[in-house]
Amino acid sequence: MKYIKRQTTDSLNIDWKGFYRNVFALVIPMAVQNLINVGVTATDVFMLGRVGEKVLSGASLAGQIQFIMMLIFFGITAGSTVLTAQYWGKRDTDTIEKILGMGLTAGILVAAVFTVLAFFIPETLMRIYTSDAVVVTEGAKYLRIVGLSYIFMAVTQVYLNIMRSIERVVVATVVYFISLFVNIIINAVLIFGLFGAPRLEIAGAAIGTLCARITETALVLLYARYKNHIVKIRIRNMIHIDRILFFDYVRYAMPVVLNEMMWGLGSSCNTAIIGHLGSEAVAANSVAQVARQLAQVVVFGISNATAIWLGKTLGEKKKEYAKAYARRFIYLSLLLGILGGGMILMSGPLVIRVLTLSGKSQEYLSFMFFVMSYFVVGQAVNTTLVCGVFRSGGDTRFGLYMDVLTMWGCSILIGGVAAFVFHASVPVVYAILMSDEIIKIPICMWRYRKYKWLNDVTREKEELEGRE
Repeated sequence: MKYIKRQTTDSLNIDWKGFYRNVFALVIPMAVQNLINVGVTATDVFMLGRVGEKVLSGASLAGQIQFIMMLIFFGITAGSTVLTAQYWGKRDTDTIEKILGMGLTAGILVAAVFTVLAFFIPETLMRIYTSDAVVVTEGAKYLRIVGLSYIFMAVTQVYLNIMRSIERVVVATVVYFISLFVNIIINAVLIFGLFGAPRLEIAGAAIGTLCARITETALVLLYARYKNHIVKIRIRNMIHIDRILFFDYVRYAMPVVLNEMMWGLGSSCNTAIIGHLGSEAVAANSVAQVARQLAQVVVFGISNATAIWLGKTLGEKKKEYAKAYARRFIYLSLLLGILGGGMILMSGPLVIRVLTLSGKSQEYLSFMFFVMSYFVVGQAVNTTLVCGVFRSGGDTRFGLYMDVLTMWGCSILIGGVAAFVFHASVPVVYAILMSDEIIKIPICMWRYRKYKWLNDVTREKEELEGRE
């Protein structure tokens, strides 16, 4: 049976060297973008970690609000990518512009809600994650300022992610690199009070983030106005929504939005459980999460490239090619996940020496790095399958069902009981909370082999409104 599958793949006459060359032309810029985005978070963690644990914990927990919002943005853009990548395979740029308009409208509306919440009730939001009064106060300072950046983030995230789906990936790398530079400079000056500036500590970190987001949006709008002549932002597409395309968008995007919300709320719930185990556990977890993100930058690049490449291939109506490509993407994700896990294990001792953490925090961090070393392997494979392979062909509901089952029905439920009923130790609770990615692997592989993701979801031009 294996010989037959190999023979079938070979009969497609795929230039695999060309495939890898083209894929990594997508992956490398996106990996750099992910690295830069993590760098913004890592900058806050490193600099605030030099100030103190309470300040670091406050910023980390306040970041959970932005994390949930970002996941909704990701759901909006990932759902859009299901359609735009396939329409890009058909070179239907008019329809892609309509999808971009819908995505921008949805993103701005979501951002407006989060901005209001962050500005008016930051203390209430912080108490969801911790009962430590000092951490709540510090986090509220951060939220009130950084919440003003959310609408800028909406425009940037939606636009750049949709540009990725049409293989325009370098612009985001340039935008995020400049943003990181702005963030680092302003953070250093305002957190520590350099060059005669006031020492603002956590408020300085928030101002640095706000300035970086404003810079990103300005650069995006300049690019959209003067450089991008293929897919443009048109105000009419943000106001007038194509009815048929809207229902397609809802069909494929809403399960992704709900999936990302459930996964994000689940991750946020994990953070809330850990937050009630003490500031030492919170500080250690905030560092461990940054390490995970750093180890996964290339993997998330692979998952995004998978969605773009397979979506384009399916839009070109080449299903057998899509099956062959999907298999290679899975192998790549497994390899990169193993490499990422190894990086986490090796970096643990160095990170512990650099940061100013208590003895208990160091003990927790050492164990969390061990858990993350195998967690990222499972996450690499699962992310590539769910966010790349399945979504590329419109199979967007499966991820929602799986996350509800494995996170809310297993790891969060059992971890919460372990923490608050049996009062288990921090390492035990953490290992349970991080078990969901391991549970998902066999479920994802079963779904992959069913080939329910192998669909062309585009419409002919005549079917859409406003066409002759």
